[in-house]
Amino acid sequence: MRYVRYALLAIILIVVVLLAVANREMVTLRLMPEQLAGIYQLSYGLPLFAVILATLLLGVFLGYVLEWGREMRQRREASERKRIIAKLERENAELRRRHAAPKDEVLAILE
Repeated sequence: MRYVRYALLAIILIVVVLLAVANREMVTLRLMPEQLAGIYQLSYGLPLFAVILATLLLGVFLGYVLEWGREMRQRREASERKRIIAKLERENAELRRRHAAPKDEVLAILE
């Protein structure tokens, strides 16, 4: 399984390098359209592959954040159940300890 993962990572790395080499030309990235910019025009000159990779990374990051938020309820319920289980195990151990120890020698002989 480890080799499959390494092979997949190698293929992804090759695709990213090919993407970067094929899209080296500079593009202008404007944060506001020219009609809405007015006085303050903010723009950057970046290679096209940097824009593509940054967009992909932003999408993956947002996907992870949204998935983490979606799973928050399940993590909270699992934590509550873990606390309940620990409490019940402590209670069970206490009951076993209490009932396992004979209180009276006569009762211990009868059991």
